[in-house]
Amino acid sequence: MMKQFSYRHTKEAELIENMEEAELFTFGGYNEAETEKTGFSNYSYWKSTIHAFFKNRMAFALLVLLFLLLAFTFVQPYLPGQYDPNLIINDSSGMQFRNIPPGKQFILGTNSIGQDLWARIWSGTRTSLFIGLSVALAEAVIGITVGVIWGYVRKADFILTEIYNIIDNIPNTIILILISYILKPSVKTLIFAMCLTGWIQMARFIRNQILIIRDRDYNVASRCLGTPTVRIIVKNLLPYLVSVIMLRMALTIPAAIGNEVFITYIGLGLPVNIPSLGNLINEGRALITSPALRYQLVYPTIILSFVTISFYIIGNAFSDAADPKNHI
Repeated sequence: MMKQFSYRHTKEAELIENMEEAELFTFGGYNEAETEKTGFSNYSYWKSTIHAFFKNRMAFALLVLLFLLLAFTFVQPYLPGQYDPNLIINDSSGMQFRNIPPGKQFILGTNSIGQDLWARIWSGTRTSLFIGLSVALAEAVIGITVGVIWGYVRKADFILTEIYNIIDNIPNTIILILISYILKPSVKTLIFAMCLTGWIQMARFIRNQILIIRDRDYNVASRCLGTPTVRIIVKNLLPYLVSVIMLRMALTIPAAIGNEVFITYIGLGLPVNIPSLGNLINEGRALITSPALRYQLVYPTIILSFVTISFYIIGNAFSDAADPKNHI
């Protein structure tokens, strides 16, 4: 009797428990649409990078001003009432408008031979920015290519390290002076002289970054699965270096403009018929002792300072924005 009672009691308990589970839980079943929805993420690296960059109001404002300045350098020659930057302007009697201070006729005045300083400053800004952007682009392409090979291909490490040690021990200033002295002074000569050794610093930096992430688990797994080397580099390695590459490029542009100013300062830069910020600053430097003529140095210096400071701030802000740690 006791066994029968115990068995009946156990059955009743199981039935009560099953009824409680049926009341508390219901099977949801499988829904393919809901499954796809839970696996979807609307995260976009570049969208998040741009969103993070726009949060830095100073950098965004400088980017807008820099873009307007760059656009104006190309629009300015086509505006009405503009002078040719190399034109020597004479009055009705044939006398040159020498050292005319800023006014209605000449917005920023004229130089010592009667050329419009307004036209020469914008033409010089266009030339200097072209040099800076060209050098930055060339150094990025060469530096990234060599740096990736240097860091990823183990057999190339010894050879490229020796090449780096040789080039790095030659002062960059000496190479700039020699190339500018040997070749004909021109924009192409300056770009070639700056790119000849400038890429080595970018390559070394990329190489060090590649060495850090080359043997991480996901890269080892990709190699084991037979993923092509080019795809590993493009998909696995370079996205991690976007921030540092953009920062290096942003710093290269003002550095290239500064080198152009230095080479012109020592008399090996562009000829006087090619306006540049270096030429303008070099011409204005000779007039610094004359208070009435200092405007010829002040105006190009202001433009040069604005460009270099803007690229530095924008580069740092974009580098921070490109870091995935700062994405929401």
